[in-house]
Amino acid sequence: MRVWAALRAAGTVPGGFRERFEFGGRDVASWFPRHMAKGLRKMRLALRRADCLVEVHDARIPLSGRNPALQEALGIRPHVLVLNKMDLADPRRQPAVLEQLRQQGCSHVVFTDCQRDANVRKVVPMVARLVAESPRYHSAKSSEHNILVIGVPNAGKSSLINSLRRLHLKKGKATAVGGEPGITKAVLSRIQVCEKPLMYLVDTPGVLPPKLGDVETGMKLALCAIRDHLVGEDVMADYLLYTLNKQQQFGYVQRYGLGQACDHVEPLLKHVALTQGRTQKVKVLTGTGNVNMMMLNYPAAAYEFLRDFRAGRLGRVTLD
Repeated sequence: MRVWAALRAAGTVPGGFRERFEFGGRDVASWFPRHMAKGLRKMRLALRRADCLVEVHDARIPLSGRNPALQEALGIRPHVLVLNKMDLADPRRQPAVLEQLRQQGCSHVVFTDCQRDANVRKVVPMVARLVAESPRYHSAKSSEHNILVIGVPNAGKSSLINSLRRLHLKKGKATAVGGEPGITKAVLSRIQVCEKPLMYLVDTPGVLPPKLGDVETGMKLALCAIRDHLVGEDVMADYLLYTLNKQQQFGYVQRYGLGQACDHVEPLLKHVALTQGRTQKVKVLTGTGNVNMMMLNYPAAAYEFLRDFRAGRLGRVTLD
């Protein structure tokens, strides 16, 4: 709010912004990769051996895109919701988010930052308590805790496992972690993350809902969890700009040295392309033959804008 007030006082905020975003009849069904359906089937089989479910979701979209196909299983197992990447989300939204989740029946929630192990220590004690208070499904005599880690792509499931191993076993990575969603494509073997209590976690591939319900939910997921080319960098950048303006998050004005906030994405991308050298060589057919010309690369500028958002360089933003 202080940034917004300063920009308003300096005359760099326009009088009004778009009140709604035009999605143009886009079909979000094509954003659901085929390997996810196979992963969902394998997860349902692995569920039989699980004492508890740890659902990892992105703290920037705490209410959007949680897979209803996974939700079916949550009623029959103890369940912990880990909202990861809390360092990128707006902390002022946490109380309202927790209340909305509580109304949905989700009362065991932990905000984490697995890159810095922030709050991750809370996960094992919470899981151990819930398992102790619940019937043991796979073996009442076993002292092991078998935990199934589920969630949408790129929420940080593998990062959570690696963070727990660092904290409780003083060991390094057990699963591959990547910036691109979909790194984990198979349900893996059990990975030990704690000695006392003896606890094993099973990492699973990120699974999106086969039907996202509405395009706006799909767009929020796209900004955090789906490969850009499946949706289009240009429309994602435009929706991100619309959302930032709607929330009065004007960090992008300072980030890119703009004269004022933008209501449309074209001038923003043009400025980013010019200032950061995002150009491309284009062959143009003229009356005297082919001529190579340098033109602004708008898709590259859009990708830069999206990447800055994902890295938190535009401020801490919660999309829901």
